[in-house]
Amino acid sequence: MSSSHAPGPADARTPLSTEPVGRPPADDRTSAAGPASAGRPAPAVRPVLAGLSLSVLLFALGTSLAPAALPTLAEAFSAPFGSVQWIVLAPLLSVTALVVGAGRLGDLFGRRRLLLAGLGLYTAASVACAAAPTLGLLIAARAAQGLGAAFMTALAMAFVGETVPRAGVGRAMGLLGTMSAVGTALGPVLGGALTAGLGWRAVFLAPVPPALLALLLLRRHLPADRPAAGAGRGRFDAVGTLLLALALTAYALAMTLGRGGSGPLRAGLLLAAALGAGLFVRSQARSASPLVEGAVLRAPGLRAGLATSALVSTVMMTTLVVGPFQLSRAFGLDAALTGLLLSAGPLVAAVTGMPAGQLADRLGAARTTLYGLGTMAAGALALSLAPSGFGAAGYVVPLAVLTAGYAVFQTANNTAVMADVPAGRRGVVSGALNLARNLGLVTGAAVMGALFSWAAADAPGADLATAAR
Repeated sequence: MSSSHAPGPADARTPLSTEPVGRPPADDRTSAAGPASAGRPAPAVRPVLAGLSLSVLLFALGTSLAPAALPTLAEAFSAPFGSVQWIVLAPLLSVTALVVGAGRLGDLFGRRRLLLAGLGLYTAASVACAAAPTLGLLIAARAAQGLGAAFMTALAMAFVGETVPRAGVGRAMGLLGTMSAVGTALGPVLGGALTAGLGWRAVFLAPVPPALLALLLLRRHLPADRPAAGAGRGRFDAVGTLLLALALTAYALAMTLGRGGSGPLRAGLLLAAALGAGLFVRSQARSASPLVEGAVLRAPGLRAGLATSALVSTVMMTTLVVGPFQLSRAFGLDAALTGLLLSAGPLVAAVTGMPAGQLADRLGAARTTLYGLGTMAAGALALSLAPSGFGAAGYVVPLAVLTAGYAVFQTANNTAVMADVPAGRRGVVSGALNLARNLGLVTGAAVMGALFSWAAADAPGADLATAAR
């Protein structure tokens, strides 16, 4: 999938650094200076990876915690579903609209500084969510959480290339993927338990302890910011960032709210998204310091990696949109058992992440990406062909295969895309990777929901749209 250099078997045996990550490395991509035991991360690198992993876990956890509390929140604020759903949508829209700009800001003004600021904002916004006296203030605080998460998700991946030797990048990417999957799997269970036991405010306080731990680890162990080659002379493209944010917000709203609204609403939002995208492209061509340089996007490996990530995420959304209906209607399972079986996907991703990273380090990211795609194709084919007589097992087993392939693909693809990104562009490219995945998920929710609604002629479209949200 990528023409970037990927470490081979010989590279996989290269030990990770025992040198403190704050010392300027001989190469801006590695800090290998001495031996480490059994190829494991050296003590200086471990706390950095722990802090970055917590940063990734926080956004996944915060996103998956909230849905379990929505019925309670609707009752607490005497609000309809159309209003309380913004508690879930607000942070997702913030991240989608701002993640590329957040990565670029990190490239220009210091990734360490802005990652810590993002964590601080996320922590403060979490406390504000728990203390919110009105629904409007709660939604505003959730949007602020999304802004903090945009810096966290974009810059965490960029720091892997900054602090981890090349031979260990795959394992580090696998660790980040594992933590994201753990947060996604843990959120619904923890959210339901906290809501039932301590009330909805506890749901928004839950991310605060791991956020404080991440702040402590990263503040102490992240290397100090140093100017990256070519980055210090640039200026932040505020106009381009605003246009991109407006275009992405309109598109995301068209894909989410548009399903429950009228045709003109969706058409208007899509038109606004297209207009914003056109203006963004025009502004980038004229800007002296564009948000995304054309030379970066013209790299074949990067374009293929971003496009494939978006497409694969679109496919994966099928399991979230169609899965509940398949298990509840076709197999007659109750809501509790359906939720338990659907958690198999995130659990498989959590278990697969680290081995996928080791595989990418050993065989090369490009080859491992193809293995991941092949496994996904096998899982999707099995899902479509499994006889109904197999029952729930005929759905869950292929789902596990599909999700394992997705975890392998994501780890290897992220490793391949980030392999040879110049130091001054790691933030913006990391942001673009996160954006591609988010857009794929948003698009998949709409496209797969509409396709399933059309195919299941006996199911009212409005009910499907509500469930898909």
